[in-house]
Amino acid sequence: MLHFIEGALGFDFPDDWQVCPLDRTSFYKQRFQSFGKSAGGKGAKSVDFVAFAQRAKELWLIEVKDYRQGLREKPIDLVQEVAEKVRDSLACIHAMAANAGGDDQTFARQALRRPRIRIVLHLEQPSKPSRLKPVAVPSVDLKQKIQQALRAVDPHALAGGKDVLNLKTPWQVR
Repeated sequence: MLHFIEGALGFDFPDDWQVCPLDRTSFYKQRFQSFGKSAGGKGAKSVDFVAFAQRAKELWLIEVKDYRQGLREKPIDLVQEVAEKVRDSLACIHAMAANAGGDDQTFARQALRRPRIRIVLHLEQPSKPSRLKPVAVPSVDLKQKIQQALRAVDPHALAGGKDVLNLKTPWQVR
């Protein structure tokens, strides 16, 4: 198993997978993160993980949000934030494949060989919502909103917590 930590969550991927925390790559940190800033933009964002199995045709973009302990404080809508991260991550992977060199470039080129893109929003929310710990997005609306926002890339995008996603994804979250 390949093990990755994001916040308080542990992600266990099968051994034959390639997994890249995109925002931790040297290409992203040194070159891509500031993309657009000089023109007055906010810079690029990225999903937490880009992953694929060696023989699979799917490239997985995984964004992780954990609101069990704290409130969501960003003014941007969560679904819009994920859509922007997906867009920027896809651009980063293409730029990395063309310009990075080394392991980053190798990973990106392998990632681009996957003809199908899958998107996952792993969202943990308080099990007992209250005024102090409200839900970021009502679960009833989440799947529909994320699929609608991301349909151009993945009309079957997944969203939910580990209780739902551990049954639908090839990896496990603890």
